[in-house]
Amino acid sequence: MPTSDASTTDAAKSAPSGGVQSLERAFDLLERMADAGGEVGLSELSASSGLPLPTIHRLMRTLVSCGYVRQQPNRRYALGPRLIRLGESSARLLGTWARPYLARLVEETGETANMALLDGDEIVYVAQVPSKHSMRMFTEVGRRVLPHSTGVGKALLAHTPAGEVRSLLARTGMPAATEKTITTPDGFLDALEEVRRSGYAVDDNEQEIGVRCLAVPVPDSPTAAAISISGPAGRVTEAATDKIVPVLQQVARELSEALASSGAGAGS
Repeated sequence: MPTSDASTTDAAKSAPSGGVQSLERAFDLLERMADAGGEVGLSELSASSGLPLPTIHRLMRTLVSCGYVRQQPNRRYALGPRLIRLGESSARLLGTWARPYLARLVEETGETANMALLDGDEIVYVAQVPSKHSMRMFTEVGRRVLPHSTGVGKALLAHTPAGEVRSLLARTGMPAATEKTITTPDGFLDALEEVRRSGYAVDDNEQEIGVRCLAVPVPDSPTAAAISISGPAGRVTEAATDKIVPVLQQVARELSEALASSGAGAGS
């Protein structure tokens, strides 16, 4: 009984934020695992989190028993399959919730609006509102693409350290979707520098000939997210870009504020 009481007390211990400390620690470990590529050892988690090994081992044992983490034959730990269902459900809900913001983009720019997330090494489109033009772009929600050939990919990776970007590109490769696709790490890093300078990303016929996309990140999003518009190159011209980008940036800011207020409300 004393052991059980001690465990109950430990599990219910309040964190400084007013939450349950063990839950906060468990989710922190899951995020650290994701940041490390999905597989880590206990010593790596201890070094990055500052938690003692016994605490990490206890938390990981619980996550393993729940299916959110699995232990590999080499004794390292990997993110588990039960997280997939949670991620897919939350992405769908986020996409549905963001649709009014995308609809505003369509109304103000005339072009198809998209929302995309960075999922591992890939870009996944989670929402779209199509343009009202008869000639318009269409990207299936749920479609996955590699970051190097898309505007949203550039927007999402613009502030990622160069070493991490190079590692991602080494894992995915840089196949050419068109003759205008960037196919070298140095070229892609130059493009990211331009995104940081200008505040927006461009896909200029790089994913599909005849199509231009403009994209911006959603600042301070709890998960890396970007919004974009896409349309025929004849409509999404340099002159149109000057008018569209401020609209994209304003909607991204409003989306960010709504996400922040939603999170604050959930925590109160």
